[in-house]
Amino acid sequence: MADLLTAPLPGDGPIGEAWMLSDRDDHPSCVADGSLQGQTIGQVLEQFPEQVMGTFAGRFRRFPLLLKFLDVREMLSVQVHPTDPATAKTEAWVVLEAGIKCRIYAGLKPRTTKGVLRQALRDGTVADDIACFHPKLGDAVFLPARTIHSLGGGVMVFEVQQNSDTTFRLFDWNHVDPKTGQLRALQVDQALACINFGQCAGGLVAPVVEQTSPVRRERLFHCDYFWLSRVRGESPFTVGATGVPRVLVCIDGQGQLKHAGATYEIGKGDVFLIPAVLGMCTFQPRGPVNVLEIEIPE
Repeated sequence: MADLLTAPLPGDGPIGEAWMLSDRDDHPSCVADGSLQGQTIGQVLEQFPEQVMGTFAGRFRRFPLLLKFLDVREMLSVQVHPTDPATAKTEAWVVLEAGIKCRIYAGLKPRTTKGVLRQALRDGTVADDIACFHPKLGDAVFLPARTIHSLGGGVMVFEVQQNSDTTFRLFDWNHVDPKTGQLRALQVDQALACINFGQCAGGLVAPVVEQTSPVRRERLFHCDYFWLSRVRGESPFTVGATGVPRVLVCIDGQGQLKHAGATYEIGKGDVFLIPAVLGMCTFQPRGPVNVLEIEIPE
């Protein structure tokens, strides 16, 4: 994580999660510089809803997406997210680093029922009933709400999700909470009630190539809550759109974002929210770059 982010990591302990764009009261993102420096994204949206959100102004009480980097050495808990409108969380991952022992669990294996899963919990064999694969650099994984999932073993991912932080743990690999010395709490009944037992897909998606020149643009995710494209190359390319916000995430390389005579440096690990009022901008790479562009579907 320290090699990815420009800001120093806090404290001396291991850091496995960084919230890069968050409109949540417990961890709000702040403007990095300029006349609005220090203001939270929520404060900016309250003052300038049309300028930031464009055609989406008034549709969302908060910025609807939460963006993170995850650096996962041990296995995360086997978990599931609900579909209730207040807490729904569909999410997706783009793999940034993948160690030789890493793995991703996503979706149930065929013919796995609630009864089978309850027995597996008693036997400690839950992992045997979940689709699993060894991810590689650049893999894209889609996780609709109600999909059972986990990851770990030395993998770093970028995560885009609905703006919710509700999670139900089904199994935790017998991890002990270092603060209490006890096994971490589970929410087995809530998790089992959420799981979509008719969904057996493993979650790995195939990129759709939309452009090959002057840069390669691939569509990775195209769901009701977010669209995400990956842009790779060395030539200048256009980002942003008229009347709607976009988010840029630089996952490798560096360059400049240009608009109306203004220039902003952007490098590995940086996240830029392009407000609707700006419209289209030019990304000028300084060597090869790998950039994610995220949009909110209309």
